[in-house]
Amino acid sequence: MAKRIAIVEDEAAIRDNYAAAFRREGYVVDTYDARAPALNAFETRLPDLVVIDINLEDDVEGGFELCRELRARAADLPIIFLTARDSEFDAVSGLRLGADDYLTKDISLPHLMARVAALFRRLDALQKPQAAASRITRGDLVIDTERMTIHWQDQPVGLTLTEFWLVHALARYPGHVKNRQQLMDAAQAVLDDNTITSHVKRIRRKFLTIDADFDAIETVYGMGYRWLSD
Repeated sequence: MAKRIAIVEDEAAIRDNYAAAFRREGYVVDTYDARAPALNAFETRLPDLVVIDINLEDDVEGGFELCRELRARAADLPIIFLTARDSEFDAVSGLRLGADDYLTKDISLPHLMARVAALFRRLDALQKPQAAASRITRGDLVIDTERMTIHWQDQPVGLTLTEFWLVHALARYPGHVKNRQQLMDAAQAVLDDNTITSHVKRIRRKFLTIDADFDAIETVYGMGYRWLSD
């Protein structure tokens, strides 16, 4: 059965463009121009994934509110912010509300399709029995590459897709320095230096909430980052 994607975007031309692109990929698409009609429709049926803008008509923070309400209803519903607002503050706010990814509207359509497909793969994998062959263990770190999940000291680390692939790239080869281009390639994203630095800071904070002594990610100044060997 085809996956159903909801797009909540107040600019009609942008909304229609994304909807057409998703339909070409075989998805069923519902579109909404504001938070209220989207929530009304979701009362009857939740989609399989939601793409949300932050500014929704006169509701400048409407996307954030919608994300909060959706996450309260469904813990596993994939949510992507797709917005023109590219500030670090907005990205952090969206991810803290429980979004799975935060993308800006300069993203290419093929890249957007790849991110959506990756979210669906992670969701499908979570519903399957865990396979030992898909696990990478580095001391207290366990990476499940099929489910795209990471645990530290047996506790789940709530990472976005981008953060997952950054940790995976570092921990796969402990002790090896990964430069920013290698990390971008691993995350399948175009990230500037400041954005990578911000991602690494957020990743560290998430591990530190579990383990106050976490220090496995080392900054190698002028070169990149590495995962310290066990």
